Amino acid sequence: MPLGSAWGANPAAEVRRLRIGFLGASHSHALEKVKLALASTDYELVGICEPDEAVRRRYASLGAPLVSQDRLLAESEVIAVESAVRDHARHGKLALESGKHVHLEKPPADTLDEFRQIVTLAREKRRLLQMGYMWRFHPGINAAMEAARKGWLGQVYLVRGTINTTVEAVRRPEWGEFKGGTLFELGSHLIDPVVRLLGRPDKVTPFLRNHGGLNDTLADNAVAVFEFPTALAIVSSATLQPGAGAHRFFEIQGTQGTALVKPIEPPSLQVDLAKAAGPYKTGIQIVPMPAYKRYVPEFAELAQAIRMNRPLSVTPEEDLLVQETLMRACEMRL
Repeated sequence: MPLGSAWGANPAAEVRRLRIGFLGASHSHALEKVKLALASTDYELVGICEPDEAVRRRYASLGAPLVSQDRLLAESEVIAVESAVRDHARHGKLALESGKHVHLEKPPADTLDEFRQIVTLAREKRRLLQMGYMWRFHPGINAAMEAARKGWLGQVYLVRGTINTTVEAVRRPEWGEFKGGTLFELGSHLIDPVVRLLGRPDKVTPFLRNHGGLNDTLADNAVAVFEFPTALAIVSSATLQPGAGAHRFFEIQGTQGTALVKPIEPPSLQVDLAKAAGPYKTGIQIVPMPAYKRYVPEFAELAQAIRMNRPLSVTPEEDLLVQETLMRACEMRL
């Protein structure tokens, strides 16, 4: 499949490309998103507004235009906020105040109140606000959630997931700016599906620890336990595991079976059922997964939603609940 068609465009149709600009490009997800924008048939890249000269050189080498903030806001229809986490809320507000649709990198803010302001502003401006949680369109995670929601796993009693990495010493201060540390920066990707599946937890118990042996305050080994009326969830994140990608997983356990996504990338789903349900047979089975590339489906959805004047698949209310739960898990101000 050509890259452009993976972004939701019909190559045979004459569809006007949406003008997209990147407000900041220093986030770790920014580079691949800019590359996709450059190759897309859904979007035309207006340019990148980025103050850091080293980061600017990286994108200039790709042929991406480097533009001023004024030009970016004047000429773009969609703004992707890919700046440092500390700037996400400020840049998201700026883009919405300028009347633009916004793709806002996660975490979107470091308080619930500030994120509420962003959601309210999007409603007032009648603009779409899309969060940058990268696995919302992950075929394995979504298949596991479908099995849970449709009762194929029985009563769900446990959801758990791990997202680890390694972080260079030079980047630890950036991650350590926020009390939640790696749970705030990385664990949010798994707190997102937990909340969208199970709702608001009755209780959240965080364990935010510094075990890296370095003289800093980064919570580099973190676990949060979420208590629901009939289920528990456990999300862990650490910056201490070599080869962490192969060990990342998301699992839903129910009284009639289990759905396990491991590794998360490339997608691999194992379903184990006590009795056949839905499309699945009794016992352990590896479920074939379609091709998946990070960031492609969410940008396709955003383009289609803008063109068709329809809402996104994740509601603002869900986004607010995810943010509230993230703040509780990170012992950060609501």
